[in-house]
Amino acid sequence: MLKICKAHVLVILPFSCTSSTETEEQQRVRFQVELEFVQCLANPNYLNFLAQRGYFKDQNFVNYLKYLLYWKDPKYAKYLKYPQCLYMLDLLQYEHFRKELVSSPCAKFIDDQQLLHWQHYHRRRMKLIQEQQEKMQPPAQNSKPPS
Repeated sequence: MLKICKAHVLVILPFSCTSSTETEEQQRVRFQVELEFVQCLANPNYLNFLAQRGYFKDQNFVNYLKYLLYWKDPKYAKYLKYPQCLYMLDLLQYEHFRKELVSSPCAKFIDDQQLLHWQHYHRRRMKLIQEQQEKMQPPAQNSKPPS
């Protein structure tokens, strides 16, 4: 394993990912570029863009997507802000899914489903928070003074 420590962030890249000629700075930049790219995969419209331009037909690009599966490892996944990108990365391993992404309605459907998921998650989370707050509040006392 190779360790990279910059700005209080320790990143360990697998040996298979690193070149012996890569400097520490180059490895840090590659980590950041791959992190950003993997997170872009959470955007169905970006996937549609890639599909329409034929990237998913290029075997080198498909191999790169397979290589990026290392982001599923918890020691890398903890850096992701959009974890749904890992699900999309999994789906991109299937040729049928890559072919379907050429269709704009397919990308729109995925986009709509993500939006519905976020809305449901947000509503449910707010409801749970409200219920917890209500449980923690002391019961209301009578405002009448004792006789």
